[in-house]
Amino acid sequence: MNKKWALYMSSFLVGVLFLVAIFAPWLMPNDPHAPNIAMKLQGFSAQYPLGTDHLGRCVLSRLIEGARVSLSIAFVVLVATLVISMVVGLTAGFIGGWLDMLLMRICDILLAIPNFIFALVIVGALGAGMKNLLIAIVLVTWVGFARIIRNMVVSLKETDYVTYARICGVSKWKIVVRHILPFVFPQMLLLKFIGLGSTILMISELSFLGLGVTAPTAEWGMMISESKTYLLTKPELMLIPGIMISITVLIFNAFGDALRDVLDPKTT
Repeated sequence: MNKKWALYMSSFLVGVLFLVAIFAPWLMPNDPHAPNIAMKLQGFSAQYPLGTDHLGRCVLSRLIEGARVSLSIAFVVLVATLVISMVVGLTAGFIGGWLDMLLMRICDILLAIPNFIFALVIVGALGAGMKNLLIAIVLVTWVGFARIIRNMVVSLKETDYVTYARICGVSKWKIVVRHILPFVFPQMLLLKFIGLGSTILMISELSFLGLGVTAPTAEWGMMISESKTYLLTKPELMLIPGIMISITVLIFNAFGDALRDVLDPKTT
């Protein structure tokens, strides 16, 4: 029962995050991009519930838009990496031979490079911006999942029902679509969804370094970076988006742990 309650609570919090992202334009009390120098560095008030930044912009509005930006990028990354890893993993695992060896050696080379360093190199070469940030994170994150899928497919193609389908003359394409993909896809979708927290953290890290989302779009990591100058005088400008990043990552990690505990029969 405790495991289920942990799953219910974490699912509820994940749902709240997505609802905030979806309804962000209606939840923001002020324009997150409109500067108002006369109101810069204001404290908490009815008009600005979390105060204003160095340009007089509403911190709460920018925080809400940051949720929308981060979750939108993370969701696009999830879909793109899922498609790429499924294609590569299914191809390598089912066809095998020299193609399997070639694809897996490429994966081994990419896996040998730390993800964050690899992302830094890609974004540094392509330049800052949301599009290039997406490309960098997708190129970094698909590799590990492709190898997992490949190993699953290698095991599945030796099962009795796949062997029977081959004997009956079923084409390779139909075997993959009917007998292998339905088993692999849900598990990969689950793993990718659980990894959204890590993706959001990487988005914030790159944006903090000025290599991710660019102004005037609000993003949590960029909000922290813009507030470094005011650390001693207005520390809440850095603390608020930092706390939001931490809470979001913890929520997704808690959801992943709870889901694993409920679905894994080996856990007690």
